[in-house]
Amino acid sequence: YRRLHTTETRLSEFNQTEIKAMLGSYTKVLFVRDPFHRLIATFLQGMSISPSFSSFVQEVLDSGTRNGRVAWKPLVNLCQPCLIQYDYVVMFGFLRQELGHLLRRAGLLAGSLLPELTDSQVQWTYRWLSEQMFSELSAHQKKQLSHFYRLDLAAFPFSSSFLSD
Repeated sequence: YRRLHTTETRLSEFNQTEIKAMLGSYTKVLFVRDPFHRLIATFLQGMSISPSFSSFVQEVLDSGTRNGRVAWKPLVNLCQPCLIQYDYVVMFGFLRQELGHLLRRAGLLAGSLLPELTDSQVQWTYRWLSEQMFSELSAHQKKQLSHFYRLDLAAFPFSSSFLSD
C-alpha cells in the first residue's frame, strides 16, 4: 500500500478500498485500560501542570473530547471499536495472560518473549491509587467523569472501575 511505511500514516489518509483491504489482511489488536487508571497514570507521569489530581481532572473535563489530549481522550473516540472489528481486545491488568494467548495464536513461544508482568500487583496498586485519587474529587466531578467516559464504560468491561455506577 502506498505510504504504508511512512511514519504516522493515519488510516483516514487511505481510500475506502485500501482501508478495507488493509483491515482485512491484518490481525487487529486493541489494548484498553480503565479510563480512571489512564487519568491517574497521565497525572503521575507529569503530563499536566495541575498541582492536584482534582484540578487535573477539571482540566480534562474542561478540554472536552474534541480538544483533549490523546492521553485522556475516551478510547471509543480514538480507536473506533464500533467501526473496526478488532480480532482481540487486551485489557490492562491481564496482560501476561492475554499476551501469552496472542503469541501462542501467532505460533510463537510465549514464555520466552513475554517480559515479567505482575498483573496482580498492578491491579492492587491501581485499586489503592484509585481509592486515594477518587476521594479527592467532588461529587460533581465524579458524575462528570462518568459521563465523559460513558461510551468507554459501555463498550468495554470495566466493571470494577470507580467511574462505573
